[in-house]
Amino acid sequence: MVQVLTDSCSDLSQELIRRFNIAVIPLSVFVAGKTYLDGINITLEELFEQVNQSGQLPKTSAPSVANFIDFFSQFDEEMICITIGAKLSATYQSAKIATESLPDRKIHIIDSANLSTGIGLLVCKAAELRDQGLNAEQIVSQIQQTVGKVRTSFVVDTLDYLYMGGRCSAVQNIVGSLLKIRPVIEVRRDGTLGVKEKLRGTRRRALDTLLENFKDNLPEIDLHRVFVTHSGCEADAIYLKDGLNQLAEIEEICITRAGATIASHCGPNTIGILYLTR
Repeated sequence: MVQVLTDSCSDLSQELIRRFNIAVIPLSVFVAGKTYLDGINITLEELFEQVNQSGQLPKTSAPSVANFIDFFSQFDEEMICITIGAKLSATYQSAKIATESLPDRKIHIIDSANLSTGIGLLVCKAAELRDQGLNAEQIVSQIQQTVGKVRTSFVVDTLDYLYMGGRCSAVQNIVGSLLKIRPVIEVRRDGTLGVKEKLRGTRRRALDTLLENFKDNLPEIDLHRVFVTHSGCEADAIYLKDGLNQLAEIEEICITRAGATIASHCGPNTIGILYLTR
């Protein structure tokens, strides 16, 4: 049996975590002078309320090497751990270093080169391959081949979080000219964040653009599973899910909420469609 692991940036729902028997290590979030564990003792609503009250944007921190050693030590099985992209967080590096302290354990660390349910797509696929009877080496090989097939883009309501967090240098190009502009941020093939489009108009127009982009790429999309992930805009998520159902026969559309770590960098009312290509 292979144990599939990930970090809290994968933004998987508790239902998916239970269904696929996935273990999750939390990142830390610092806001208003307090430290929280993502997915454990802070909600999105609490995070944004703390920001509103303190006037300070949150900061995040990867699990330490010691955290990973403790995490890995819980399991007797061979492990596959899929982390947030190495260019976006120190999480991958901490995990890799931790394996050196456990030389008698078989632990495979995979850099997703992605974030949020872009990671989650890979995690769910790894769990499904495990349940189909593939061994760890076979799973790792297939997931590594799939990393470049993840497509992640999302509309943000405010660039303050991304800009201050330093996770998207391209944001600097449009700061100062944001009147009525709704940027679409994407994860690029090299694992960095960039501005894909600069939309003008209503939020509904921005949501429709996400759907139009999905439609344009439909011939190459893997329709097994698609994620709609958001940071506190349930109605918009349902709108996108309904739109996706009208565009294609998708086996499973999963609506998930961003965790506190991802939300600390994208801000409130961010929403995206995430999928794999064939």
